[in-house]
Amino acid sequence: MRPPVPTTTALSLRYAGVAYLAGSVLFTIYYFASLYRNSQPVPVVKPKVMTEPGMGTFDVENILYSQQVMNWQTPRGFPEHETEEDAVLSKIFSSTMQPSKVLPYYFKAIRQFDPESVTITTLITFDRYPIFSKLVTNYQGPVSVSIHINDDELRDENLSKLQDMYNSNPYMREFVDVHVIVDKFDRQFNMWRNVARFFARSNYFMMLDVDFHICTNLQRHLSLDAQAREVMRAGNAVILPAFEYVEQEEGVDSTTFPKNKQSLRQLFDQKRITTFHDFFPKGHNATDYETWFLTDEVYKVTAYQHSYEPYVILRKEGTPWCDERFIGYGANKAACLFEIYISGIDYYVLPQDFVIHQSHPYKEETRKQERKYNRKLYQNFQEEACFRYSRGFMRDHVWDADKARNLKEQCGKIRGYSQVMELFVEDIHVDEEEEEVRKERSSEGKKGHDSHKVV
Repeated sequence: MRPPVPTTTALSLRYAGVAYLAGSVLFTIYYFASLYRNSQPVPVVKPKVMTEPGMGTFDVENILYSQQVMNWQTPRGFPEHETEEDAVLSKIFSSTMQPSKVLPYYFKAIRQFDPESVTITTLITFDRYPIFSKLVTNYQGPVSVSIHINDDELRDENLSKLQDMYNSNPYMREFVDVHVIVDKFDRQFNMWRNVARFFARSNYFMMLDVDFHICTNLQRHLSLDAQAREVMRAGNAVILPAFEYVEQEEGVDSTTFPKNKQSLRQLFDQKRITTFHDFFPKGHNATDYETWFLTDEVYKVTAYQHSYEPYVILRKEGTPWCDERFIGYGANKAACLFEIYISGIDYYVLPQDFVIHQSHPYKEETRKQERKYNRKLYQNFQEEACFRYSRGFMRDHVWDADKARNLKEQCGKIRGYSQVMELFVEDIHVDEEEEEVRKERSSEGKKGHDSHKVV
């Protein structure tokens, strides 16, 4: 017969067993809670007070509308660093008019996009919703759009209109990522462009104004054109030539637009269609429309000039951002494309694809005043960009490489630039020669010291 276990020992064993079971249960709960937490998707950024997507109410007295937090990975052994998302975004877009609130992925497309696809990046205000819906239906590919909402008494009404627009077209939910910008500043076009590009979810993006209709099957042509894809993979830009109807009333309904190059040529020869803004040839003539009508191959832009503002497809990574100091009409896109060009990115023209402008009235008086201001800003910007990139190319020892060719060609047209750069290059060479002399003397001194040690 087994001897009885002492009472004290029995209690100790019982408590130990209970503690073990309790610890196991707590560990299991923690383990599965961690798995669940890590499996949850990152929440879409929404306003602080939200009844449903598209029906937001904002605390207008406080610039911090979002309570989202971003986690930053740190070296092993250190805790993650947390930063309010508003602080990060305010830094990213710090050169814009402030305060301004960016709400990324206010609506997010349900599709996962092919990294090699082209995301249309565009910008709209509430009055452009109908034409934007037509663009989405026509393209049926990834779209990243910045939508500006004025922070005024109509703010919530316009957010409601945004939801109605988004729900009115089934392709929106499938293809469109919407990023809302709420502030009191109209026409920060370059900032809005940067927002759309920043949150685009593919390797390539197309800068397109919402009132332009892509008339051809661009996605199919790019998939079949090995030369165009190679140009894009190399980090260069490809261009879709732009046209418009001579009689504005013919350019309202995009369903009547030509769908291939042959049909377009017939309308062009009949003088019903012309190159976009042919009254300002500097804006688009570098595309070389005569060559375009005759070729079936991608060709390089060789007559670039600083007012050129075509519709381009670019790599998302490695392409300079649009300068956000340009606010309002005039020079904003030209400045962006100028910096891209002098950074060493060449422009090529696609042989089969084109866009046509959909007619609408312009606010000419507003445009006139803003163009006057931006023209002065652009002159200063060109000089600044030229010297900034020149310094960078010299620092990286690519001043004499092909990468600097576009810069030398364009910046050489600026008065005084060549003379200043000659002096600058001369100083660089002198510094390099002096550095070589110092290295030789240091090397000789080391050899003499070593030989002394041997003796």
